[in-house]
Amino acid sequence: MAIVYSTDESFQQDVAEGVVLVDFWATWCGPCKMIAPVLEELDADLDGKATIVKVDVDQNQETAAQFGIMSIPTLLVFKDGKPVDKTVGFHPKEALADLLAKHM
Repeated sequence: MAIVYSTDESFQQDVAEGVVLVDFWATWCGPCKMIAPVLEELDADLDGKATIVKVDVDQNQETAAQFGIMSIPTLLVFKDGKPVDKTVGFHPKEALADLLAKHM
């Protein structure tokens, strides 16, 4: 599967089904740039078992505010539309895979 770039308008639909890892990020954020290739690798490894969604906090302030995003990158795990887990900052692929595995 491919990483989904979500907007305020599409967010609820993008996280509605299954396990979804949402990356709240911004173009100017150094750690966000570091985690981007990690998420791409993770997406390839997941092989469709979970979805990765990215939300640019500058362009989608409504969604960022709704979930109280104060620092980025913040990664939220959703299961069938509901937030079930959260982590902040850069993490290696293995840590993110473990975070998702708890909810699959």
